[in-house]
Amino acid sequence: MHTTQRQISRALAAGALSVALLSAGSAGAFATGARPTPSPTMSAKPKPKPTPSPTMSGRPKPKPSPTTMASISARANTTSVRPGDSVTVTGRTSGLKVGWPLVLEHQKGGKWIPLKATAKVKNGSSYSLTAKLGNPGTEHLRVSAVGKKVHSPTVTVKVS
Repeated sequence: MHTTQRQISRALAAGALSVALLSAGSAGAFATGARPTPSPTMSAKPKPKPTPSPTMSGRPKPKPSPTTMASISARANTTSVRPGDSVTVTGRTSGLKVGWPLVLEHQKGGKWIPLKATAKVKNGSSYSLTAKLGNPGTEHLRVSAVGKKVHSPTVTVKVS
């Protein structure tokens, strides 16, 4: 059975409210000096405490922190080139294994299209991609990890 974060939070809130109400009631009883008298039906055995289940431990499952998630940085060697000239995009990765394939993409019609520039993550988490840009205009480029939804920030290069 899968327990959601919301269900865990509700269970913890209900437990905290119960403890608060019991504490307030017993504090009032002690303040008045009243003492409960044992009834003949009370047992001398204390009730066993329930053992917490792994899903109700009160600790939410840790979410991956931004430091453990994969990321890619990117920087072009130039901000403008002539049609047919090459641009080199370099950077570093975090959270990707050495040898992981990368591809350079450009934005066309609102979609990211892969170029014929590929590389693999090197030792030290660095990479270098080179591609020829032929069409005049502004090219929006990014580096993507193949098979993952990890992309670098967009790099803009003017082709004129």
